Amino acid sequence: MQSITINGSQRESVGKKATKALRNAGKVPCVLYGGDTPVHFSAEEKAFKSLVYTPNVYTASIELDGKTYAAVLQDIQFHPVTDKILHIDFYQLFEDKPVTMEIPVKLVGSSKGVMIGGALRHNMRKVKVKAIPANLPDFIEADITELEIGNKLYITELANEKFTFLHPDNTVVAQVRMSRNAAKAAAEETES
Repeated sequence: MQSITINGSQRESVGKKATKALRNAGKVPCVLYGGDTPVHFSAEEKAFKSLVYTPNVYTASIELDGKTYAAVLQDIQFHPVTDKILHIDFYQLFEDKPVTMEIPVKLVGSSKGVMIGGALRHNMRKVKVKAIPANLPDFIEADITELEIGNKLYITELANEKFTFLHPDNTVVAQVRMSRNAAKAAAEETES
């Protein structure tokens, strides 16, 4: 999985006044959980642009005063009016400890059902996956080539031994439905 480096500095004072001063200076207060003790730090707001505003999923390499931590984005809070980042929580990664992440689903292939007039519905754009950090994929490929009109691609068909899906087995990832035009054409065929 691809990683983005974030350079930050540890926070000494943690409170409303210190946090407000940080935000006014263009920095984002952050907390790194998962280790022995939570690590409070701050970084420039621009540093999070490629981590937050993207459909892709990345791990974060957080560099604080010479130490480097591998982490994933756990939670993020935005200002309700301006949409500025107010606070970010990270979860520290360990090589032997499984982690849960939402991974994007990439549809590949041309569906047979779509070629004859069906409508493709991409029901799950991201799926929850549990795996050790080394086995986390950048995305999950879903082949829709064999989908006819009325067929569904279930999450069980994307199974992999490297990670586990945290969804029920009957979860539909994609499906091809009868479009209005195809339904109208079929109705006209039966009338004539």
